[in-house]
Amino acid sequence: MRAFSFPHRGCRAASRVIAGMIGMAALLAGATAGAALELSKGRDVEYGAAFALALSGEPSRSHALANDLEKRFPEDTLVRFTYLPTLRAVLSINHGEPANAIELLQIATPYDLAIPGSWFGFFGNLYPSYVRGMVYLAGNHGAEATAEFRKILDHPAIFLSDPVGPMARLQLGRALAISGEKAKARNAYEDFLTLWKDADADIPIFKQAQAEYARIR
Repeated sequence: MRAFSFPHRGCRAASRVIAGMIGMAALLAGATAGAALELSKGRDVEYGAAFALALSGEPSRSHALANDLEKRFPEDTLVRFTYLPTLRAVLSINHGEPANAIELLQIATPYDLAIPGSWFGFFGNLYPSYVRGMVYLAGNHGAEATAEFRKILDHPAIFLSDPVGPMARLQLGRALAISGEKAKARNAYEDFLTLWKDADADIPIFKQAQAEYARIR
């Protein structure tokens, strides 16, 4: 068991990074990602840190980590077909290239429901679907976004405790709202707000979700 204790701590730290990023705590991402990497340079930890950094607007650091993953794990299936396409898709989004992001993620589609990358259930599962859904959502493609977020929510045994699970409920509400399905959108928002009922009231994403829900009630 001792061989797994150190990476396990790194995975926990990386999970906190991603939870913060998905929850809009962007200012903390760089420092927390660094802390995770100090605990472990393992494959999954490095992926988690790179993903958070890409979302937080630190593309150069994320790109460097992606290149390191490619160099260290050239034959790793998850790295080649899930981790790298996902990271490069987020970086493409940052560069204003959503169509390229979707193209990059095509290679990951057959692996969307594969065995989770992180064996601890903290992060990394179904991220290609989440990023795909976010791209479709930004482009007002409600039906396509809905399909991606439903794919996540239909597989709780894959995302486990990953923060992408509850966030997919919020994004599903948004996707349904732009598709004109207000009753279903309300249900998705209610599911998210129920899950977060004990959250600090000043968390930006929580406040934003409450405001959006109020507008479709």
